[in-house]
Amino acid sequence: MSQVQPRVRMPDALVILFFITLIAGLVAWWVPAGSFTTEQVGEREVVVADSFEYRSDGFARPLFAEGGEMGLANAPFEGLVAGSKWGSAVGVIAFILLVGGSFGMILRTKAIENGILALIQRTQKLDQVFLVLMFLLFSLGGAIFGMGEEAIAFCLVLLPVLRTLGYDAVTTVLITYVATQIGFATSWMNPFSVAIAQGIADVPLLSGAGYRGLLWVVFTGFGLFFTLRYAKRIRVSAEQPQRAADGALANPYNGVDSAILCAFVAGLVWVIWGVTTRAYYIPEIATQFLVMGLVCGIIALIGRRLTANDLADAFKEGAKDLLPAALIVGFAKGLVLLLGGDDPTAPSVLNTILHHASGFIGDFSTAVSAVLMLVFQSVFNFFIASGSGQAALTMPLMAPLADLVGVTRQVAVLAFQLGDGLTNIIIPTSASLIGCLGAVKLDWGDWVRTIWRFQLGLLLLSVLAMLIAVWIGFN
Repeated sequence: MSQVQPRVRMPDALVILFFITLIAGLVAWWVPAGSFTTEQVGEREVVVADSFEYRSDGFARPLFAEGGEMGLANAPFEGLVAGSKWGSAVGVIAFILLVGGSFGMILRTKAIENGILALIQRTQKLDQVFLVLMFLLFSLGGAIFGMGEEAIAFCLVLLPVLRTLGYDAVTTVLITYVATQIGFATSWMNPFSVAIAQGIADVPLLSGAGYRGLLWVVFTGFGLFFTLRYAKRIRVSAEQPQRAADGALANPYNGVDSAILCAFVAGLVWVIWGVTTRAYYIPEIATQFLVMGLVCGIIALIGRRLTANDLADAFKEGAKDLLPAALIVGFAKGLVLLLGGDDPTAPSVLNTILHHASGFIGDFSTAVSAVLMLVFQSVFNFFIASGSGQAALTMPLMAPLADLVGVTRQVAVLAFQLGDGLTNIIIPTSASLIGCLGAVKLDWGDWVRTIWRFQLGLLLLSVLAMLIAVWIGFN
Protein backbone atom coordinates (compact mmCIF):
# COMPACT_ATOMS: atom_id res chain seq x y z
CA MET A 1 0.00 0.00 0.00
CA SER A 2 1.54 3.30 -1.06
CA GLN A 3 2.02 6.00 1.47
CA VAL A 4 0.75 9.52 0.74
CA GLN A 5 3.71 11.84 0.61
CA PRO A 6 3.27 14.96 2.76
CA ARG A 7 3.20 18.25 0.89
CA VAL A 8 6.50 20.08 0.96
CA ARG A 9 6.00 23.28 2.93
CA MET A 10 7.63 26.56 2.07
CA PRO A 11 9.96 27.77 4.82
CA ASP A 12 8.47 30.28 7.22
CA ALA A 13 9.26 33.92 6.47
CA LEU A 14 11.37 34.11 9.65
CA VAL A 15 13.44 31.14 8.46
CA ILE A 16 13.99 32.81 5.08
CA LEU A 17 14.94 36.11 6.71
CA PHE A 18 17.37 34.29 9.02
CA PHE A 19 19.35 32.82 6.12
CA ILE A 20 19.17 36.05 4.11
CA THR A 21 20.53 37.88 7.15
CA LEU A 22 23.46 35.44 7.31
CA ILE A 23 24.16 36.10 3.63
CA ALA A 24 23.87 39.85 4.22
CA GLY A 25 26.42 39.53 7.03
CA LEU A 26 28.86 37.84 4.65
CA VAL A 27 28.22 40.54 2.03
CA ALA A 28 28.83 43.25 4.64
CA TRP A 29 32.22 41.69 5.45
CA TRP A 30 33.18 41.22 1.80
CA VAL A 31 31.80 44.24 -0.10
CA PRO A 32 33.34 47.62 0.85
CA ALA A 33 30.93 50.28 2.06
CA GLY A 34 30.48 53.58 0.29
CA SER A 35 28.54 56.82 0.46
CA PHE A 36 27.27 59.69 -1.66
CA THR A 37 27.14 63.43 -1.23
CA THR A 38 23.71 65.03 -1.06
CA GLU A 39 22.40 68.48 -1.87
CA GLN A 40 19.25 70.39 -1.02
CA VAL A 41 16.82 70.74 -3.93
CA GLY A 42 13.75 72.64 -2.78
CA GLU A 43 12.48 70.86 0.30
CA ARG A 44 14.20 67.58 -0.56
CA GLU A 45 17.71 66.30 -0.02
CA VAL A 46 18.87 64.36 -3.09
CA VAL A 47 21.99 62.43 -4.05
CA VAL A 48 24.61 64.16 -6.19
CA ALA A 49 25.44 62.03 -9.24
CA ASP A 50 29.10 60.91 -9.56
CA SER A 51 29.72 61.70 -5.87
CA PHE A 52 30.21 58.09 -4.75
CA GLU A 53 33.28 57.25 -2.70
CA TYR A 54 34.38 54.22 -0.74
CA ARG A 55 34.38 54.61 3.00
CA SER A 56 36.23 52.49 5.51
CA ASP A 57 35.43 54.70 8.49
CA GLY A 58 32.49 53.99 10.76
CA PHE A 59 31.46 50.72 9.12
CA ALA A 60 32.18 47.46 10.90
CA ARG A 61 29.97 44.41 11.17
CA PRO A 62 31.38 42.01 13.79
CA LEU A 63 29.57 38.88 14.85
CA PHE A 64 28.52 40.63 18.08
CA ALA A 65 28.77 44.37 18.77
CA GLU A 66 28.84 46.27 22.05
CA GLY A 67 27.67 49.73 23.03
CA GLY A 68 24.58 49.72 20.83
CA GLU A 69 26.56 49.22 17.60
CA MET A 70 25.48 46.89 14.79
CA GLY A 71 26.69 43.31 14.50
CA LEU A 72 25.30 40.20 12.87
CA ALA A 73 23.78 38.93 16.12
CA ASN A 74 22.48 42.43 16.96
CA ALA A 75 20.41 42.76 13.77
CA PRO A 76 17.05 41.48 15.13
CA PHE A 77 17.04 43.78 18.18
CA GLU A 78 18.32 46.81 16.28
CA GLY A 79 15.68 46.26 13.61
CA LEU A 80 12.86 46.03 16.15
CA VAL A 81 13.78 49.37 17.76
CA ALA A 82 14.77 51.21 14.57
CA GLY A 83 12.95 54.14 13.05
CA SER A 84 10.26 56.34 14.52
CA LYS A 85 6.53 56.35 15.11
CA TRP A 86 6.06 57.49 11.52
CA GLY A 87 7.33 54.33 9.86
CA SER A 88 9.33 51.13 9.90
CA ALA A 89 10.12 49.46 12.05
CA VAL A 90 8.92 50.57 15.48
CA GLY A 91 5.99 52.65 14.19
CA VAL A 92 4.68 49.86 11.95
CA ILE A 93 5.13 47.30 14.75
CA ALA A 94 3.12 49.42 17.16
CA PHE A 95 0.48 49.99 14.46
CA ILE A 96 0.14 46.24 13.79
CA LEU A 97 -0.20 45.33 17.48
CA LEU A 98 -2.66 48.13 18.34
CA VAL A 99 -4.87 47.52 15.30
CA GLY A 100 -4.77 43.77 15.92
CA GLY A 101 -5.86 44.24 19.53
CA SER A 102 -8.57 46.70 18.55
CA PHE A 103 -10.06 44.34 16.00
CA GLY A 104 -9.83 41.55 18.52
CA MET A 105 -12.30 43.50 20.65
CA ILE A 106 -14.55 44.38 17.70
CA LEU A 107 -14.72 40.81 16.41
CA ARG A 108 -15.33 39.41 19.92
CA THR A 109 -18.62 41.36 20.06
CA LYS A 110 -19.88 39.15 17.18
CA ALA A 111 -21.70 42.17 15.70
CA ILE A 112 -19.93 41.96 12.32
CA GLU A 113 -20.57 38.23 12.07
CA ASN A 114 -24.24 38.60 13.03
CA GLY A 115 -24.71 41.48 10.61
CA ILE A 116 -23.20 39.52 7.70
CA LEU A 117 -25.29 36.45 8.42
CA ALA A 118 -28.47 38.55 8.66
CA LEU A 119 -27.63 40.19 5.33
CA ILE A 120 -27.06 36.85 3.64
CA GLN A 121 -30.30 35.52 5.06
CA ARG A 122 -32.24 38.43 3.58
CA THR A 123 -30.52 38.74 0.20
CA GLN A 124 -29.79 35.03 -0.30
CA LYS A 125 -26.96 35.96 -2.67
CA LEU A 126 -24.12 38.44 -2.99
CA ASP A 127 -22.40 38.00 -6.33
CA GLN A 128 -18.93 39.01 -7.53
CA VAL A 129 -19.88 42.67 -7.88
CA PHE A 130 -18.67 43.09 -4.29
CA LEU A 131 -15.21 41.75 -5.19
CA VAL A 132 -15.02 43.99 -8.27
CA LEU A 133 -16.00 47.13 -6.37
CA MET A 134 -13.56 46.44 -3.54
CA PHE A 135 -10.67 45.77 -5.92
CA LEU A 136 -11.31 48.94 -7.91
CA LEU A 137 -11.69 51.10 -4.78
CA PHE A 138 -8.46 49.84 -3.22
CA SER A 139 -6.57 50.18 -6.51
CA LEU A 140 -7.75 53.79 -6.74
CA GLY A 141 -6.67 54.29 -3.12
CA GLY A 142 -3.16 53.14 -4.00
CA ALA A 143 -3.07 55.33 -7.11
CA ILE A 144 -4.45 58.53 -5.60
CA PHE A 145 -2.96 58.74 -2.11
CA GLY A 146 -0.49 55.86 -1.87
CA MET A 147 -2.55 53.50 0.23
CA GLY A 148 -0.43 50.67 1.64
CA GLU A 149 -0.18 50.10 5.39
CA GLU A 150 -3.84 51.07 5.71
CA ALA A 151 -4.77 47.81 3.96
CA ILE A 152 -3.77 45.87 7.11
CA ALA A 153 -6.80 47.17 8.98
CA PHE A 154 -9.13 46.55 6.05
CA CYS A 155 -7.90 42.95 5.79
CA LEU A 156 -9.15 42.50 9.35
CA VAL A 157 -12.48 44.13 8.46
CA LEU A 158 -13.15 42.17 5.27
CA LEU A 159 -11.84 38.72 6.24
CA PRO A 160 -14.99 37.69 8.17
CA VAL A 161 -17.18 39.13 5.40
CA LEU A 162 -15.45 37.13 2.67
CA ARG A 163 -15.24 33.94 4.71
CA THR A 164 -18.97 34.08 5.34
CA LEU A 165 -19.47 34.45 1.57
CA GLY A 166 -17.32 31.36 0.96
CA TYR A 167 -13.99 33.00 0.05
CA ASP A 168 -10.64 32.63 1.79
CA ALA A 169 -7.76 34.66 3.24
CA VAL A 170 -5.94 34.91 -0.11
CA THR A 171 -8.99 36.54 -1.69
CA THR A 172 -9.01 39.08 1.16
CA VAL A 173 -5.40 40.08 0.51
CA LEU A 174 -5.97 40.20 -3.24
CA ILE A 175 -8.87 42.67 -3.15
CA THR A 176 -7.18 44.88 -0.53
CA TYR A 177 -3.39 44.95 -0.40
CA VAL A 178 -2.62 43.62 -3.89
CA ALA A 179 -5.09 46.08 -5.40
CA THR A 180 -3.44 49.00 -3.55
CA GLN A 181 0.01 48.02 -4.84
CA ILE A 182 -1.17 47.74 -8.43
CA GLY A 183 -2.63 51.23 -8.10
CA PHE A 184 0.55 52.42 -6.36
CA ALA A 185 2.77 51.07 -9.16
CA THR A 186 0.78 52.56 -12.04
CA SER A 187 -0.29 55.81 -10.37
CA TRP A 188 -0.39 59.06 -12.28
CA MET A 189 -0.56 61.25 -9.13
CA ASN A 190 0.68 59.38 -6.03
CA PRO A 191 2.42 62.05 -3.91
CA PHE A 192 4.61 59.46 -2.14
CA SER A 193 6.20 57.86 -5.20
CA VAL A 194 5.68 59.27 -8.67
CA ALA A 195 5.62 62.92 -7.56
CA ILE A 196 8.83 62.56 -5.53
CA ALA A 197 10.60 60.62 -8.30
CA GLN A 198 9.58 63.15 -10.95
CA GLY A 199 10.73 66.02 -8.77
CA ILE A 200 14.16 64.47 -8.24
CA ALA A 201 14.48 63.59 -11.95
CA ASP A 202 13.57 67.17 -12.98
CA VAL A 203 10.47 65.94 -14.78
CA PRO A 204 7.31 68.10 -14.60
CA LEU A 205 5.21 66.94 -11.66
CA LEU A 206 2.30 64.66 -12.55
CA SER A 207 3.31 64.63 -16.22
CA GLY A 208 2.81 61.50 -18.33
CA ALA A 209 -0.59 60.93 -16.73
CA GLY A 210 -2.17 59.64 -19.95
CA TYR A 211 0.16 56.65 -20.39
CA ARG A 212 0.17 55.90 -16.67
CA GLY A 213 -3.62 56.03 -16.61
CA LEU A 214 -3.70 53.48 -19.44
CA LEU A 215 -1.30 51.27 -17.49
CA TRP A 216 -3.55 51.54 -14.43
CA VAL A 217 -6.49 50.23 -16.48
CA VAL A 218 -4.44 47.35 -17.95
CA PHE A 219 -2.75 46.27 -14.71
CA THR A 220 -5.90 46.67 -12.61
CA GLY A 221 -7.84 44.66 -15.19
CA PHE A 222 -5.21 41.92 -15.08
CA GLY A 223 -5.27 41.85 -11.29
CA LEU A 224 -9.06 41.78 -11.24
CA PHE A 225 -9.15 38.94 -13.77
CA PHE A 226 -6.76 36.86 -11.64
CA THR A 227 -8.70 37.65 -8.45
CA LEU A 228 -12.11 36.69 -9.87
CA ARG A 229 -10.69 33.55 -11.44
CA TYR A 230 -9.06 32.51 -8.18
CA ALA A 231 -12.15 33.38 -6.13
CA LYS A 232 -14.40 31.33 -8.42
CA ARG A 233 -12.07 28.33 -8.15
CA ILE A 234 -11.78 28.26 -4.35
CA ARG A 235 -15.23 29.42 -3.33
CA VAL A 236 -17.02 26.81 -1.24
CA SER A 237 -20.46 25.61 -2.11
CA ALA A 238 -23.00 28.41 -2.20
CA GLU A 239 -25.12 26.45 0.25
CA GLN A 240 -22.54 26.76 3.04
CA PRO A 241 -23.07 30.52 3.68
CA GLN A 242 -26.81 29.88 3.70
CA ARG A 243 -26.41 27.05 6.22
CA ALA A 244 -24.28 29.36 8.36
CA ALA A 245 -27.00 32.00 8.20
CA ASP A 246 -29.64 29.46 9.14
CA GLY A 247 -27.49 28.34 12.06
CA ALA A 248 -27.30 31.90 13.30
CA LEU A 249 -31.00 31.98 14.14
CA ALA A 250 -30.18 30.76 17.62
CA ASN A 251 -28.32 34.03 18.20
CA PRO A 252 -30.33 36.56 16.13
CA TYR A 253 -29.30 40.02 15.07
CA ASN A 254 -30.50 42.65 17.57
CA GLY A 255 -30.21 46.29 18.64
CA VAL A 256 -26.79 45.83 20.26
CA ASP A 257 -25.43 44.61 16.91
CA SER A 258 -26.91 47.67 15.19
CA ALA A 259 -25.33 50.06 17.70
CA ILE A 260 -21.90 48.39 17.39
CA LEU A 261 -22.04 48.35 13.59
CA CYS A 262 -23.08 52.02 13.46
CA ALA A 263 -20.10 52.92 15.67
CA PHE A 264 -17.84 50.77 13.52
CA VAL A 265 -18.98 52.33 10.23
CA ALA A 266 -18.68 55.83 11.73
CA GLY A 267 -15.14 54.96 12.76
CA LEU A 268 -14.25 53.82 9.24
CA VAL A 269 -15.64 57.06 7.81
CA TRP A 270 -13.49 58.94 10.34
CA VAL A 271 -10.40 57.01 9.19
CA ILE A 272 -11.09 57.62 5.49
CA TRP A 273 -11.74 61.32 6.16
CA GLY A 274 -8.48 61.62 8.08
CA VAL A 275 -6.40 59.90 5.42
CA THR A 276 -7.87 61.78 2.47
CA THR A 277 -8.31 65.27 3.90
CA ARG A 278 -5.91 65.54 6.85
CA ALA A 279 -3.07 63.28 5.64
CA TYR A 280 -3.36 61.02 8.70
CA TYR A 281 -0.72 58.32 8.82
CA ILE A 282 0.44 55.55 11.16
CA PRO A 283 0.17 57.34 14.55
CA GLU A 284 -3.25 58.84 13.88
CA ILE A 285 -4.73 55.77 12.15
CA ALA A 286 -3.59 53.41 14.92
CA THR A 287 -5.18 55.70 17.49
CA GLN A 288 -8.39 55.92 15.48
CA PHE A 289 -8.74 52.14 15.35
CA LEU A 290 -8.01 51.88 19.07
CA VAL A 291 -10.83 54.37 19.75
CA MET A 292 -13.13 52.36 17.44
CA GLY A 293 -12.33 49.16 19.34
CA LEU A 294 -12.95 50.79 22.70
CA VAL A 295 -16.25 52.36 21.64
CA CYS A 296 -17.53 49.08 20.19
CA GLY A 297 -16.36 47.25 23.30
CA ILE A 298 -18.09 49.71 25.63
CA ILE A 299 -21.36 49.30 23.69
CA ALA A 300 -21.04 45.51 24.07
CA LEU A 301 -20.33 46.06 27.77
CA ILE A 302 -23.44 48.21 28.23
CA GLY A 303 -25.49 45.67 26.28
CA ARG A 304 -24.19 42.95 28.62
CA ARG A 305 -22.75 40.98 25.72
CA LEU A 306 -19.18 41.07 27.08
CA THR A 307 -17.46 41.80 30.38
CA ALA A 308 -14.45 44.07 30.89
CA ASN A 309 -12.25 40.99 31.25
CA ASP A 310 -13.64 39.61 27.98
CA LEU A 311 -12.57 42.83 26.22
CA ALA A 312 -9.10 42.68 27.77
CA ASP A 313 -8.69 39.05 26.70
CA ALA A 314 -9.92 39.89 23.19
CA PHE A 315 -7.42 42.76 22.87
CA LYS A 316 -4.53 40.53 23.97
CA GLU A 317 -5.64 37.73 21.66
CA GLY A 318 -5.90 40.07 18.68
CA ALA A 319 -2.46 41.54 19.30
CA LYS A 320 -0.99 38.06 19.81
CA ASP A 321 -2.35 36.90 16.45
CA LEU A 322 -0.38 39.68 14.71
CA LEU A 323 2.81 39.34 16.77
CA PRO A 324 4.57 37.13 14.16
CA ALA A 325 3.97 39.81 11.52
CA ALA A 326 5.36 42.49 13.84
CA LEU A 327 8.48 40.41 14.47
CA ILE A 328 9.09 39.93 10.75
CA VAL A 329 8.84 43.69 10.18
CA GLY A 330 11.54 44.29 12.79
CA PHE A 331 13.82 41.49 11.59
CA ALA A 332 13.57 42.69 7.99
CA LYS A 333 14.58 46.19 9.08
CA GLY A 334 17.55 44.68 10.92
CA LEU A 335 18.70 43.09 7.67
CA VAL A 336 18.77 46.49 5.97
CA LEU A 337 20.65 48.04 8.90
CA LEU A 338 23.19 45.21 8.78
CA LEU A 339 24.07 46.30 5.25
CA GLY A 340 24.47 49.90 6.38
CA GLY A 341 20.95 51.28 6.11
CA ASP A 342 19.40 53.58 3.52
CA ASP A 343 21.19 56.83 4.39
CA PRO A 344 23.11 57.83 1.21
CA THR A 345 25.60 59.93 3.20
CA ALA A 346 26.57 57.15 5.64
CA PRO A 347 28.88 54.22 4.84
CA SER A 348 26.65 51.45 3.46
CA VAL A 349 27.01 48.36 1.30
CA LEU A 350 23.69 49.28 -0.32
CA ASN A 351 25.27 52.50 -1.61
CA THR A 352 28.08 50.47 -3.17
CA ILE A 353 25.61 48.09 -4.83
CA LEU A 354 23.61 51.04 -6.16
CA HIS A 355 26.73 52.71 -7.58
CA HIS A 356 27.96 49.64 -9.47
CA ALA A 357 24.50 48.63 -10.68
CA SER A 358 23.96 52.04 -12.25
CA GLY A 359 27.29 51.76 -14.07
CA PHE A 360 26.46 48.24 -15.32
CA ILE A 361 23.11 49.26 -16.75
CA GLY A 362 24.69 51.99 -18.89
CA ASP A 363 26.64 49.45 -20.99
CA PHE A 364 23.61 48.17 -22.90
CA SER A 365 21.25 49.31 -25.66
CA THR A 366 18.36 51.66 -25.04
CA ALA A 367 15.62 49.03 -24.71
CA VAL A 368 17.75 46.63 -22.67
CA SER A 369 18.88 49.45 -20.35
CA ALA A 370 15.27 50.42 -19.69
CA VAL A 371 14.36 46.82 -18.80
CA LEU A 372 17.47 46.53 -16.60
CA MET A 373 16.39 49.69 -14.77
CA LEU A 374 13.11 47.93 -14.01
CA VAL A 375 14.90 44.78 -12.84
CA PHE A 376 17.29 46.76 -10.66
CA GLN A 377 14.49 48.74 -9.00
CA SER A 378 12.59 45.49 -8.38
CA VAL A 379 15.58 43.83 -6.70
CA PHE A 380 16.58 46.96 -4.76
CA ASN A 381 13.07 47.20 -3.35
CA PHE A 382 13.78 44.05 -1.33
CA PHE A 383 16.14 46.13 0.81
CA ILE A 384 14.41 49.54 0.68
CA ALA A 385 10.69 48.72 0.70
CA SER A 386 9.72 52.38 0.86
CA GLY A 387 8.55 54.28 -2.19
CA SER A 388 9.79 57.71 -1.13
CA GLY A 389 13.03 56.29 0.34
CA GLN A 390 13.84 54.31 -2.79
CA ALA A 391 13.07 57.31 -4.99
CA ALA A 392 15.38 59.56 -2.98
CA LEU A 393 18.19 57.02 -3.13
CA THR A 394 17.98 55.72 -6.69
CA MET A 395 16.52 58.46 -8.89
CA PRO A 396 19.49 60.88 -8.62
CA LEU A 397 21.55 58.13 -10.30
CA MET A 398 18.92 56.65 -12.62
CA ALA A 399 17.85 60.04 -14.06
CA PRO A 400 21.26 61.06 -15.48
CA LEU A 401 21.86 57.43 -16.48
CA ALA A 402 18.71 57.64 -18.60
CA ASP A 403 20.24 60.59 -20.44
CA LEU A 404 23.40 58.59 -21.13
CA VAL A 405 21.66 55.51 -22.54
CA GLY A 406 19.19 57.51 -24.63
CA VAL A 407 15.89 56.98 -22.81
CA THR A 408 13.75 59.74 -21.36
CA ARG A 409 13.80 60.50 -17.65
CA GLN A 410 10.09 59.75 -17.63
CA VAL A 411 10.98 56.16 -18.57
CA ALA A 412 13.41 56.02 -15.63
CA VAL A 413 10.62 57.21 -13.31
CA LEU A 414 8.30 54.55 -14.72
CA ALA A 415 10.93 51.85 -14.07
CA PHE A 416 11.10 53.01 -10.46
CA GLN A 417 7.31 52.97 -10.09
CA LEU A 418 6.76 49.50 -11.50
CA GLY A 419 9.79 47.98 -9.81
CA ASP A 420 8.98 49.49 -6.43
CA GLY A 421 5.22 48.93 -6.33
CA LEU A 422 4.68 45.50 -7.84
CA THR A 423 7.40 43.62 -5.94
CA ASN A 424 5.78 44.77 -2.68
CA ILE A 425 3.23 42.05 -3.43
CA ILE A 426 5.72 39.25 -2.75
CA ILE A 427 8.85 40.37 -0.85
CA PRO A 428 9.01 39.34 2.84
CA THR A 429 10.70 42.63 3.75
CA SER A 430 7.52 44.61 2.98
CA ALA A 431 6.02 45.57 6.33
CA SER A 432 2.62 46.16 4.74
CA LEU A 433 2.49 42.74 3.07
CA ILE A 434 3.58 40.89 6.20
CA GLY A 435 1.06 42.89 8.23
CA CYS A 436 -1.76 41.93 5.86
CA LEU A 437 -0.75 38.26 5.83
CA GLY A 438 -0.62 38.29 9.62
CA ALA A 439 -4.05 39.92 9.77
CA VAL A 440 -5.62 37.05 7.82
CA LYS A 441 -3.38 34.36 9.43
CA LEU A 442 -1.79 33.38 6.11
CA ASP A 443 1.77 32.03 5.99
CA TRP A 444 4.12 33.84 3.62
CA GLY A 445 5.18 30.56 2.02
CA ASP A 446 1.58 29.65 1.22
CA TRP A 447 1.06 33.15 -0.18
CA VAL A 448 4.08 32.78 -2.52
CA ARG A 449 2.87 29.37 -3.70
CA THR A 450 -0.46 30.94 -4.67
CA ILE A 451 0.77 34.22 -6.12
CA TRP A 452 3.99 33.45 -8.00
CA ARG A 453 2.38 32.96 -11.42
CA PHE A 454 0.45 36.19 -11.01
CA GLN A 455 3.66 37.96 -9.98
CA LEU A 456 5.40 36.62 -13.08
CA GLY A 457 2.53 37.92 -15.21
CA LEU A 458 2.91 41.38 -13.64
CA LEU A 459 6.65 41.31 -14.41
CA LEU A 460 6.03 40.44 -18.05
CA LEU A 461 3.44 43.20 -18.32
CA SER A 462 5.93 45.61 -16.74
CA VAL A 463 8.64 44.67 -19.25
CA LEU A 464 6.15 45.20 -22.08
CA ALA A 465 5.16 48.59 -20.61
CA MET A 466 8.82 49.64 -20.45
CA LEU A 467 9.50 48.59 -24.06
CA ILE A 468 6.42 50.46 -25.31
CA ALA A 469 7.49 53.52 -23.30
CA VAL A 470 10.91 53.46 -24.99
CA TRP A 471 9.33 52.92 -28.40
CA ILE A 472 6.91 55.86 -28.09
CA GLY A 473 9.52 58.11 -26.45
CA PHE A 474 7.39 58.42 -23.29
CA ASN A 475 7.96 61.94 -21.96
